[in-house]
Amino acid sequence: MNHSWKKFLLDAHVSLANDNQIVFPAIGLEGKKRIYPISDLAVLTIAGNDAAKFLQGQITCNVNDITDIKSGFGAFCTPKGRVITTFLICKTKGVYYLVMPDELLAMVKKRLQMYVLRSDVTLTDSSQDLCLIGLWDSDELLGASETEPVFTAVTQKDGWIRISLPKNRYLVIAEAPNAIELWSDWVSNQHFTPASPDDWRVFDIISGIPWLTMETSEEFIPQMLNIDKLGGISFNKGCYTGQEIVARTHYLGKSKREMFLAECITHATPQPNTLIYDDNVGEEEVVGRVLQAQNVLNICKMLIVLQNAETKTYNLKLKSDDRNKITVLTL
Repeated sequence: MNHSWKKFLLDAHVSLANDNQIVFPAIGLEGKKRIYPISDLAVLTIAGNDAAKFLQGQITCNVNDITDIKSGFGAFCTPKGRVITTFLICKTKGVYYLVMPDELLAMVKKRLQMYVLRSDVTLTDSSQDLCLIGLWDSDELLGASETEPVFTAVTQKDGWIRISLPKNRYLVIAEAPNAIELWSDWVSNQHFTPASPDDWRVFDIISGIPWLTMETSEEFIPQMLNIDKLGGISFNKGCYTGQEIVARTHYLGKSKREMFLAECITHATPQPNTLIYDDNVGEEEVVGRVLQAQNVLNICKMLIVLQNAETKTYNLKLKSDDRNKITVLTL
């Protein structure tokens, strides 16, 4: 996290736990506008004359679909088709910005560097330069059209980027001086209320946006994470790392596992990869895992990956001391 941005947040009475984890004091959220500092995601910048060609051979989505006004979702995979990380990708002035989990960025950059060879491509960890801000508005926001499609990207005159997300949200990518100025204006003049990033993660979960961790990286193929339903897989763009497995799954039929939205009542937030079992027959048959979870007032929203069960109904429970019952919701 950028030092100036961190200092600004601290001066704004935001506390930081574990260096970059942002914690807000408990506040009422009656207002219609909220603003979030996003610290668990970071930006990998990919530039150079061969950047588009390079990315086309590495990611699941079609780089040619990404423009200065359209972002997208995608994944990097291993040769065996397992997702290393998911990302949100946007483009401005020929430079690509990939927003991904901060804890995976260094590993992803190192792996991609092996494929650069003599290509005119530069990979840069921009987590110290670019800041991420989340905005939520129950009504129209920042002059954007109410019908603006999800993943629409707009680069402003002074360089910051606004990307539309599900649930009346926008992700802003900005250099630290811009981020500080924007935050100050939105809070002081446009009446946005600073809110906890935990709430933003709940929005991501109920929107079906799958973010991975070190524990879940390389555990799933893209279709298990519904990346195809997010428009994040191209089946006609040509070869990329892991493409053979991803395409085979698509053309041979439905994936054996699928991602679902779920919730359970629990005091503790289950960790990524926590086992889920079916208690229908009185035995602990493992049928899935937790992908990500966020607890708000003891109600835990989760994205979980389950075995497809077209002919049976699961009685799902967490593999925990309390054996919390899991209810599957509609994404």
